[in-house]
Amino acid sequence: QIQLVESGGGSVQTGGSLRLSCAASPRTFSRYAMGWFRQTPGEPRDFVASIAWREGNIYYGNFVKGRFTLSRDTAKNMLYLQMNNLKPEDTAVYYCGAQVKKPGEYDYWGQGTQVTVFS
Repeated sequence: QIQLVESGGGSVQTGGSLRLSCAASPRTFSRYAMGWFRQTPGEPRDFVASIAWREGNIYYGNFVKGRFTLSRDTAKNMLYLQMNNLKPEDTAVYYCGAQVKKPGEYDYWGQGTQVTVFS
């Protein structure tokens, strides 16, 4: 059973930083990609960043503009999202996802972690 567990969310002042973590289990499972998405109430889930697992190519949503950095630790089976210069509009629930069954489709998700940025 594939599980993704996010952590690291919280409340931070405008301009602050947070580092989100996603722990994936079991230790080894095949995946095409993993990524971060975010969602606010009543809105669709927005793409934040992703990594093609085999190639290592990283992609970011347009709004990131150099503020966020995705990284991974394959030995620990962890995915991270370093978020700097946070803004109130970054407030959302952040989700970790994995493309397992076929490329381009996220079919496993974590439970989400809340990020709140206050001014």
